[in-house]
Amino acid sequence: MSVLDLFRLDGKRALITGGSRGLGRAIAEAFADAGADLVLLGRDAASLQSARQDLLRFGRQVEILPGDLSVPAEAERLCQTALASFGPIHVLVNNVGGRRLSVAVEDQSLSDWQKLLDLNLTSAFVCCKILGKPMLERRGGSIINISSISGMVVGRGIYGRHYETAKAALTMFTKTLAVDWARFNVRVNAICPGGFLTDANRRWFSEKPELHDLFVSQVPMGRLGEPNEIGPLAVYLASDASSYMTGSAVVIDGGYTLW
Repeated sequence: MSVLDLFRLDGKRALITGGSRGLGRAIAEAFADAGADLVLLGRDAASLQSARQDLLRFGRQVEILPGDLSVPAEAERLCQTALASFGPIHVLVNNVGGRRLSVAVEDQSLSDWQKLLDLNLTSAFVCCKILGKPMLERRGGSIINISSISGMVVGRGIYGRHYETAKAALTMFTKTLAVDWARFNVRVNAICPGGFLTDANRRWFSEKPELHDLFVSQVPMGRLGEPNEIGPLAVYLASDASSYMTGSAVVIDGGYTLW
């Protein structure tokens, strides 16, 4: 077997939350290119359908389920439907999330705080609980939580500290699950991206160009990442190429956190 064969995902089905846009979409494309069938979850049915049509060019099965993962009961329903309709799920990517609001803690409402924690953290808990249990029973699976460097350092020039809080918790949740599930051959790792030029970030930076310049000035590589640059890392963590790797939080940030 060639070493490159270890990166193949043939015969695997991957479920990606927030899989129709941004980093989730880039990961979905990389997985399909590596041979995986896909199940994409997200809020926007039209965006999901558009992603599905584009991803079918890889010759893989692509299923979609619209729903709001920031609502825990809805996240449970989506996961249960995915298992019943499209299981088994061999790879889970908890990608859905976002800062959404830049608001100081002293001005943030309790309802917004809770909803954004549910989006960035509780959704991953629900998906791991429901989709991870069959992995334990089968004695195999890979879970990738999309955390952030914001779980390690505090962002400058932007507020909404629910995001740093949730991502720090998601990284530790990753480590605890990795320990608990290692004996079942279910690997749990996190990817911690820095600044990437997703459509959402492009919009954000167009509204606040000074924030873009501040962020880039702190990146040793002198630029933000392109979404397609995260795909190969996700394929590695999903595949047998990383068979002895669990509990890791892999930073991909152009060197931002080195200074």
